[in-house]
Amino acid sequence: MDNYSFLNAIHPQQIADLYDKYLKFPDSVEPSWRAFFQGFDFGVESGSAAEFGLTPEGEDDTRPTITEEVLKEFQVIKLIDGYRTRGHLFTKTNPVRDRRKYTPTLDIENFGLNKSDLQITFKAGEILGIGPSTLEQILQHLNSIYCDAIGIEYMYIRKPEEIEWIQKKLNINDNQPKFSSEEKKHILKKLNEAVSFETFLHTKYVGQKRFSLEGGESLIPALDALIEGAAERGVKEFVMGMAHRGRLSTLTNIFGKSAKDIFSEFDGKDYAQDIFDGDVKYHLGWTSKRKSSSGKEINLNIAPNPSHLETVGAVVQGIARAKQDDHHKDNPEAVLPIIVHGDAAIAGQGIVYEIVQMAQLDGYKTGGTIHIVVNNQIGFTTNYLDARSSTYCTDVGKVTLSPILHVNADDVEAVVHAMIFALDFRMKFGRDVFIDLLGYRKYGHNEGDEPRFTQPKLYKAISKHSNPRDIYAEKLFKDGVIKKGHTKKLEQEFKDKLEENLEDSRKEDKTEITPFMQDEWEGYIYAEEDKMMEEVDTTVDIEALTEIAEVITKLPKDKKFLRKISKLIDARRTMYFDDNKLDWAMGELLAYGTLLKEGHDVRMSGQDVERGTFSHRHAVVKVEESEEEIILLNELKGEQAEFYIYNSLLSEYGVVGFDYGYAMASPISLVIWEAQFGDFSNGAQIMIDQYISAAEDKWKLQNGLVMLLPHGYEGQGAEHSSARMERYLQLCATDNMFIADVTTPANMFHLLRRQLKVKYRKPLIVFTPKSLLRHPKVVSTKEELANGTFQMVIDDPSAKSTKVKTLVFVSGKFYYDLLEKKEEDKRDDVAIVRVEQLFPVPAKQMRKAIKKYKNAKDVVWAQEEPKNMGAYSHMLMHLDEAKSFRVCSRKMYAAPAAGSTVRSKARHMKVIESVFNKDA
Repeated sequence: MDNYSFLNAIHPQQIADLYDKYLKFPDSVEPSWRAFFQGFDFGVESGSAAEFGLTPEGEDDTRPTITEEVLKEFQVIKLIDGYRTRGHLFTKTNPVRDRRKYTPTLDIENFGLNKSDLQITFKAGEILGIGPSTLEQILQHLNSIYCDAIGIEYMYIRKPEEIEWIQKKLNINDNQPKFSSEEKKHILKKLNEAVSFETFLHTKYVGQKRFSLEGGESLIPALDALIEGAAERGVKEFVMGMAHRGRLSTLTNIFGKSAKDIFSEFDGKDYAQDIFDGDVKYHLGWTSKRKSSSGKEINLNIAPNPSHLETVGAVVQGIARAKQDDHHKDNPEAVLPIIVHGDAAIAGQGIVYEIVQMAQLDGYKTGGTIHIVVNNQIGFTTNYLDARSSTYCTDVGKVTLSPILHVNADDVEAVVHAMIFALDFRMKFGRDVFIDLLGYRKYGHNEGDEPRFTQPKLYKAISKHSNPRDIYAEKLFKDGVIKKGHTKKLEQEFKDKLEENLEDSRKEDKTEITPFMQDEWEGYIYAEEDKMMEEVDTTVDIEALTEIAEVITKLPKDKKFLRKISKLIDARRTMYFDDNKLDWAMGELLAYGTLLKEGHDVRMSGQDVERGTFSHRHAVVKVEESEEEIILLNELKGEQAEFYIYNSLLSEYGVVGFDYGYAMASPISLVIWEAQFGDFSNGAQIMIDQYISAAEDKWKLQNGLVMLLPHGYEGQGAEHSSARMERYLQLCATDNMFIADVTTPANMFHLLRRQLKVKYRKPLIVFTPKSLLRHPKVVSTKEELANGTFQMVIDDPSAKSTKVKTLVFVSGKFYYDLLEKKEEDKRDDVAIVRVEQLFPVPAKQMRKAIKKYKNAKDVVWAQEEPKNMGAYSHMLMHLDEAKSFRVCSRKMYAAPAAGSTVRSKARHMKVIESVFNKDA
């Protein structure tokens, strides 16, 4: 029997489906089919149908036969697959450049077909939803779907249901927009607003930086369609991040920010508020409410961002997740993140990859983000060919198998059509989509630049190119949708409105900055340094504390756990109920428990935080056989808030940005990021510099993010010793954040509780211990937790002031090293005072200690870090008395610590010796 007779009866769609499966997972295809596909591919590549192991019917050969008709059908299927896979390379998506040449082309000869086949009818047309059709008709449909103003990449997706959905969607109208006359007029109206706004600014503010959208104005009608369409599909909140290009137009034409306010910012007026320095106009955030055309109320947020172009993407994801957790837990798709990228930035910035890798992770997913690239095809002055190695700037989207649409920015209907496609995919599958909006940049990087210096040929073409509004208006006029003069009328009406706003703006002396996400921050105050230094009531009823301890020190009896875990939890029970000596982990977990009982969610993320890098936390324990996760802090009796804890991907930059955004949107929650080692927090330096230390000053934004940075010299080398506290302290100014280096579980307990018990929010940086996690002296009593408060300075409990000749100020883990030496040498002439809060500097308490130990003529600042690191220089800047301190530290070094354990220990001991012997 003919081995390939089944080919003559099978439906083309089945062949196409099997071929797709063969291309992705060849071993999963039944052997006879696999042999057929292998032979066919070989035959096509060699240029001869007879080469692929099958003989057309009627020829004299011993090989299996297949009818010429079926062979041709399969060749057409292969052609269709070629368009689906590579059609995006041959589109009309570039308005100002010639497309790059790619080979092989989609010419029919490359698929074993020729011109004589054009009028033959093929069943393969059914794959495109057009039924049996001639090859000529099939080609028309393929070119319309895949090679017109929209090119789409999707064939790498591994889920058949997503591929099928996309293909059915593309087959509708051959992937061509189909809007009513009224919809077309509305698109023109929004496009006119985009063009006219930029023209107005260009006329009124000659040469001022505005990072105009000219060349990519179709973004505005596309965003308008996205928001309107999403509201109809149940989205209630939008969180958007975008860099500078087109931001001002988006703020006024989409978010409803008054043009009057934007003009005030252009005029360079001072701010009405004194408590912050503000930022350039194209960095500011905005929150507004608007109603969709059908009357649905929607909340719009555009996050503030610095000039570090892709940082805001991580912040947006965090804001969106916080809104989902706080307000839309049962319907997370009601919050839609939108990120607008630049082509050079999305291709060049590593944080994009970090954010993309979060997309489907439990701790970070937001139900799908719509990514839009305003593709100028150029960086500042760098051509795209020098800006990336990948074919497209959006190739990072393939990491998560996201569909990518490349669209001609001059074809506004295609842009809107692509945006609606992206929205439908996101709402259906909860996954990311990328839209590559290919346009141009009319002027230089900013309006003061001369682009012809570096791209003379490109800008010669741009100078002759019509704007998208005029292109679209001409099309609508030819199609009879609008009458002559319609566009001029739209333009004049909008210009008159802008003139009125400009006149109103110039009547005011100062500009008012509206806070971002005002609703979430209602009831919170701004705090200056005096407020930050006030003592805060962080006490807890001891019975409530005991009730929490009862739950978190007992594992479920019906489940089996590793013996070490059982012992550890039992030890916690003993330390609370029998010994009353609580270690660091118990102090920390009890702080979380009390906040949960008081209605505050706690979110913690970072590398290995569930167990803790140093195996101290064990906030998540796993059943031995099933690996079921048990979170005891979510099992507290009665009502409680939610404890979220997630091991993060191996990212600092992206994850800190995410958690910062989360804290920005949820001031009622305790949000913590913990570094695996404090040393690695410098991987997030941009977030620390641009957001954590400066956002309140720049953008009037408070944020209560807590950063836990394990810090301490234990001979583990240069990358596992120092959280670089000097860098954080150098960023401190007036009232921008808290910095602490605490030494007891009780003080950590009260520090964490203080973070939420105040009516303002400041970032909190805590240098946390490693070796102290199990140090026998690092314990506190339950009474100290219940009845205490955060101590900014801890006096020496054993020192007698009259005997003290040397007063030592120290912070953190080094205290215990000095204490060991003091006790070993029985030195009652030395008092060791711990500075637990490094910023704001507790100068009053430190001066009180100096006054108390008035006989101490030798006042020391002791630190284990090198002299050019640690807190010494900080003390010199913020405490006048520090200028007369004797500093005891390692010498100045470039690296934080020595790699050799022997050398590190010798240096450490030398510092300790110098504290107790000034001549050492």
